[in-house]
Amino acid sequence: MAQHLIFGLALAASSPKALLPLLRSLVVLLVLALPRFAAAQPAPADGAGGLAIGDTFTLWSEVLGEARRINVYAPAGYAGSDTLRLPVLYMPDGGIAEDFLHIAGLVQISSLNGTMRPHLLVGIENTERRRDLTGPTTVASDREIAPRVGGSAAFRTFLRDELRPAIDAAYRTTGETAIVGESLAGLFVVETLLLESGLFDAYIAIDPSLWWNGERLAQDAVDALAGQPDLAATLYLATSGQPELAAITQRLAKALTTAAPEGLTLYHAHLPDEHHWTVYHPAALAAFRVVFAPSPGG
Repeated sequence: MAQHLIFGLALAASSPKALLPLLRSLVVLLVLALPRFAAAQPAPADGAGGLAIGDTFTLWSEVLGEARRINVYAPAGYAGSDTLRLPVLYMPDGGIAEDFLHIAGLVQISSLNGTMRPHLLVGIENTERRRDLTGPTTVASDREIAPRVGGSAAFRTFLRDELRPAIDAAYRTTGETAIVGESLAGLFVVETLLLESGLFDAYIAIDPSLWWNGERLAQDAVDALAGQPDLAATLYLATSGQPELAAITQRLAKALTTAAPEGLTLYHAHLPDEHHWTVYHPAALAAFRVVFAPSPGG
């Protein structure tokens, strides 16, 4: 049939009336060829479905008055064991369309190559990010960034009283915990350390938005930690080349280094070649290698 069509098309160039039946024949030829084309495509494996890297569930919060979507990644070895227990790394901005996937990738490869101790990763997807991750403010311009701000205390209560017990009940955990966040989530990380240092063992704040409330967190940090006699925590601060954020964080690191609160282990890394929107991934990689470094000899 194809040969007849080619010959016919050549004739149609000189006889336009012959073109219509030839086009009909071409359509028939294409329809007949479709099943053969489809049959030639590789078939999906039996039981093939969507790609899954962990668990997702919804947790109702009485504190927040809403349901929150939670994503959990467990590194290799956890699922195949009935006894393995792991520390837990919590992260705001933990939705699939937020920062969960790239941080889960860091936990996965760093656990496999032995540059960090394996952790369960628990991501909290946002509903009202600027409400949950900011504390009170007296600065009028701060309150203009969202319809509602200043809800960090309630979000912290959700983490302490609702999410952590749910994770400990559903997964095999060790009791060791950490939290990581960038930008406003980094602000929340620093605030939580200063107000309730015992909530987590390690705090990783990347390019934290310490400009909030006229930089009060950074200014009051030493006094806040001095009022916590049982302080035993690690703080890892990282900054990009964004001048304002880097300068405030530098002042915070210097104040904490000078005062040297007993019980606080402090790290500070500056990544001048990174931007605010690129710093999270490389800074988190560096932080995990320091804060979660495997003990010597395994």
